[in-house]
Amino acid sequence: MKNNKFILILFLGISLLTACQKDLLDTAPYDSIGSSNMWNTESLVDLGVTGVYNTLRQDYVGLNRWYFDQDGFTGQGRGVTTLTSGNITSSDGLFSNYWKQNYEGIHRANAAISKIPDAPLTPEKKGRLLAECKFLRAWFYYNLNQVFKGVPLYLNPVSLNEANKGRETEAKIWEAIIADLTDCINEPNLPNMYAKSNANIGRATKAAAYALRGKVYMYTKEYAKAEADLRTVGTLGPQLYQGEYKQLFKLANEQHPEMIFSVQNIGLTGLGSVTQFYCGSRVSFGSCWNVYLPSTDFVESFEKKDGSPFNWNDYLPGYTSMTPTQRIVFFLRDGLTSTEITNFTKLGADMTKYLPIGNEERIRKVYEDRDPRLTSLVITPYSTYLGAIGTNPYTYTLRWPYRGGDTAAPFDLRTDSNSMFFYLWRKWVYEGASETTARDFGPIDQPLIRYADVVLLLAEAINEQGFKDETIALVNSVRTRAGAVAIQNTDPSKPTYVNDQTTMRERIRNERRWELALEGINLFDEMRWGTWKDKKFYTGNGVKQIWGGLVGPFAWRGDYLYNWALPQTEVEMNKNLTQNAGWVN
Repeated sequence: MKNNKFILILFLGISLLTACQKDLLDTAPYDSIGSSNMWNTESLVDLGVTGVYNTLRQDYVGLNRWYFDQDGFTGQGRGVTTLTSGNITSSDGLFSNYWKQNYEGIHRANAAISKIPDAPLTPEKKGRLLAECKFLRAWFYYNLNQVFKGVPLYLNPVSLNEANKGRETEAKIWEAIIADLTDCINEPNLPNMYAKSNANIGRATKAAAYALRGKVYMYTKEYAKAEADLRTVGTLGPQLYQGEYKQLFKLANEQHPEMIFSVQNIGLTGLGSVTQFYCGSRVSFGSCWNVYLPSTDFVESFEKKDGSPFNWNDYLPGYTSMTPTQRIVFFLRDGLTSTEITNFTKLGADMTKYLPIGNEERIRKVYEDRDPRLTSLVITPYSTYLGAIGTNPYTYTLRWPYRGGDTAAPFDLRTDSNSMFFYLWRKWVYEGASETTARDFGPIDQPLIRYADVVLLLAEAINEQGFKDETIALVNSVRTRAGAVAIQNTDPSKPTYVNDQTTMRERIRNERRWELALEGINLFDEMRWGTWKDKKFYTGNGVKQIWGGLVGPFAWRGDYLYNWALPQTEVEMNKNLTQNAGWVN
């Protein structure tokens, strides 16, 4: 259990704060602390600011932004799968919840920013808390502007009747975010970073403010400004983790200097993560649901160990010319029974290619000969996973077809989708029975900004101004620490060769996809680049089984998907709001 003062304040005070801030504009109710006297003592100010931070625990604000990973919500899914279905309308709960959750944070931040100057605090603490709240307000508006491209701008507390502004332009919102972040950066009492185990871990810092402002400049295509900010982040204390890559996402390293800004989690109901619940399998501790699954095209995007593009035909000649059903043969377990062979033959698998002994090894080698991040992120066929039944750990293997064995041989990995064969997440999924005490409140912090993200954005900002050798070193700093082969510009005969802006741009984009998987970044990257349609909605893509069998196709309704619909209820209630083009209820 963390000894984190910031978290404990949140835990002990949240019910009081929630009562007093239902709309942040009440007067003085008899049974709770109203906004009129919320800020009269230092302890109440601390509680009020903690209430602003608490908004990060909302799904779409911070805690579960990994829902938005285009490579991670492709299974039965939850919430954002409607974006790919072709059926989403402006009335969808995704839009209304995303809007509501972030505006709740904005109004809480506005209340704090308006009250802190007159609160009984030292000038130093006033400066720091104001900077923190401005960073948080910037974060909430950043979330909104990424997808709605222009929203109402509130920088002061308003009554419910006054919350009827029209939309500002996308550019105006970016300006307001930059202004808030510049104030943070200029505040002398805002620390560069907090050291591991500091009671203030999880609070905004200068490193976080520079990183977020750099992200905004990437949206506005002011690449020189982005480069300057992103370079500065590296001078303030963040570092790339250098140990075993998988361990970066474990509890021991949640406060490593790579983690610049994170949602703070502890293993208590309502204060932990739910990644285990939705990404873990039935043999993960607590018997989880695995409704979030790695997409097949994500797995197939990973390079070979030598840095060359992956091609199934290099391992299984003729694979790509076979039908998905025929390819099932390559994923079958050793030692099939005669009945199983008959059933798969009737199904359409090309059983002439089946190896009674060696079928498992043949397919396992396909995944072992890849960028090592793949097997750190994903449970691939015939790889093992340390799970648990009750409090007893067992090592399971992902095999097909499933035969059973939760607590005895053959110890097949049991999923919540046993009738089909999908890849499973390894990242954020707890191992054994000791890493978490329950499936629905894991203790590991959820990073919102980490240094690998910043390094790759810096490489992108430099490259968008023209190819330079420095971008190679930046990309390699992320690749090689994970065990991937370095790229280079000296030997054109090797697949790692890159010496122009276009090739480097694609390299950087791939690196971001692999490195930042299941962190809720890929979707927003592709919307920013304008590549979302081409990368995800090509013919034949969708929810697929491992061999490519299509379970549910993705459907592109139109380019207006790049600008999300304002919630229909908001448009109906506020006559000053105009809907984004193309959307209907």
